[in-house]
Amino acid sequence: MSRTSIPIDTDTKDRLDEAKRENETWDEFLLRVVASTGEGMSPGTLLDKEAENAMEIVREGRER
Repeated sequence: MSRTSIPIDTDTKDRLDEAKRENETWDEFLLRVVASTGEGMSPGTLLDKEAENAMEIVREGRER
């Protein structure tokens, strides 16, 4: 499995840390969050520029 780094600000990291269970890996946490919301993030969650930056990171990862 490849390792991926997602840049986030401190406030977001703190909120994610609070939601993550103690004995849960980050993979397990993210899968749980996506599964509980059904479709993942709601449309409009990210600003257009933020969404484009995220997509660029995904594209770069696929090229490796």
